[in-house]
Amino acid sequence: MEEIKYNPTDFKSDQSVRWCPGCGDHAILNTLHKAMADVGVAPHMTAVISGIGCSSRLPYYMNTYGFHTIHGRAAAIATGLKVANPSLTVWQISGDGDGLAIGGNHFIHAVRRNVDINMLLFNNRIYGLTKGQYSPTSARGFVSKSSPYGTVEDPFIPAELVFGARGNFFARSIDVELNISREVMAQAALHKGASVVEILQNCVIFNHGIHNPITDKEVRADKTIHLRHGEKMLFGKEMNRGIVQDGFGLKAVTIGENGYTLEDVLVHDAHTKSNFLHQQLAMMDGEKLPVALGVIRDVDAPTYETGVSEQVDQVRAKKGFDTLRDMILAGDTWEVK
Repeated sequence: MEEIKYNPTDFKSDQSVRWCPGCGDHAILNTLHKAMADVGVAPHMTAVISGIGCSSRLPYYMNTYGFHTIHGRAAAIATGLKVANPSLTVWQISGDGDGLAIGGNHFIHAVRRNVDINMLLFNNRIYGLTKGQYSPTSARGFVSKSSPYGTVEDPFIPAELVFGARGNFFARSIDVELNISREVMAQAALHKGASVVEILQNCVIFNHGIHNPITDKEVRADKTIHLRHGEKMLFGKEMNRGIVQDGFGLKAVTIGENGYTLEDVLVHDAHTKSNFLHQQLAMMDGEKLPVALGVIRDVDAPTYETGVSEQVDQVRAKKGFDTLRDMILAGDTWEVK
């Protein structure tokens, strides 16, 4: 049978896209259409599940199966769908509020269980749909409608949550980095197990420019690094800076200065089982070390839905029944007349 090739338009619905002009969600949506075409899974074998929030409108704009669920429950619904029909490719769309506040427990347990769903986390560090309250990823001291004198709490760092939950796939991109977003979305879909892609997204109305310190064109080359498996960790406008080991930590250096050569620069290994270096890379914050973009960790591990399916098959074979009725009637029975 000839392989069917899909175009991005095959995954677009006929609905008018209703996000604010200039919102980063537009770029993410268009990139997702392209990534799905790259992966090549048919629209009728794809489902997009979301919670509540601006990002969670995305299923309406997909020519796939979709479910706009309730606040924070996208991961729970996506898990149930994948277990019930493992042949489907399941995407979960969540914002930082929807996914990490009311949906926080569902998020970490979907990662811990390693359910084969692709989780896109839109991180604009604000509640947009409810008009500008601070979110779980807002920085300490952040002034918003719900924190007019500044927040008095530290934020979640999504990467830290993923690694704390023993995650096996974590990637990061920026809404304006279309090629990187497309690349990491496609690799997330190909990964077997829970994949988390954090996308640093701009809310033009309630948190405009929150990521500018690393996303502005003038500084992006020096403030971010695009990691690729098997390649040197190089960055900078002239690609002459690199990440080297510094004791148990990492350090950014300029090649040719202070005795550092290209040989000193680390090679990215996204597939190593140990998550020690992966976590260090994911936690780089753009100050002394650039923010890591691309696939940071991609490790194979048993998936939840496969384990459930295998367990069901084993029990069926052992007990000798295939239906609920057969199970009820499997033991001693009696009839009342």
